[in-house]
Amino acid sequence: MTQNSSGESSRPVIGVIPLWDEKKDSLWMLPGYMQGLQEAGALAVMLPLTDSEGVLGEAARLCDGFLFTGGHDVDPQVYGEEKSPRCGAPCTARDRMESFLFRAAVLGEGKPALGICRGIQLFNALLGGTLYQDIPSELSTRITHVQGAPYDVPAHGVRIAPGSPLADLLGTDSLQVNSYHHQGIKRLAPGLEPMAAAEDGLVEAVYMPGKPFVWAVQWHPEFALQWESSGKLFSALVRACSA
Repeated sequence: MTQNSSGESSRPVIGVIPLWDEKKDSLWMLPGYMQGLQEAGALAVMLPLTDSEGVLGEAARLCDGFLFTGGHDVDPQVYGEEKSPRCGAPCTARDRMESFLFRAAVLGEGKPALGICRGIQLFNALLGGTLYQDIPSELSTRITHVQGAPYDVPAHGVRIAPGSPLADLLGTDSLQVNSYHHQGIKRLAPGLEPMAAAEDGLVEAVYMPGKPFVWAVQWHPEFALQWESSGKLFSALVRACSA
């Protein structure tokens, strides 16, 4: 976090990973990501989609932390598997971009990071875990992991691990969450600890002990900013970036 000309602390700058639309050949952004960070006291900046290490290195220097957004399926090559027919088309540029930022800025420099949906899957894959490429065909469950609109209503509950940072933040041992994902954590990566799980055992929140703030959730707080838990998640990232 920088200081302005009067010596007062300015808003922390949080780099937001862009979303990619192949059909329109364009970058885009869900407003809830930006609004959630802004309401929590940050300056949210959508980053360019690039794998240029020079550009990303400059972004890492300018940003106090990062929000790893939802979006495309992670390429199974990232976690050493062949792509199944039910796996969605990856965005290779995003995989490379996020891999660099996560390794260089988050792990290397200790910059805070929050992952949402794809974000939790990406963190797990980059740290040596694996993913269900398609939950409906690989995991026997009655839980609705891919709900329909509207997305600001709960789809299922999660159990929050007692004593975890998430339990301390929310002050509860359970939470109702929305859910819009067909992939998820299969084998948890070494170095990650679970903070919440769905009733079918699917890991829904993780953190990285020993790092200032590396958290990720499977649900979508950006779709439900009216929920107290959503505001607390965005605020936790902003506080970490302000430290």
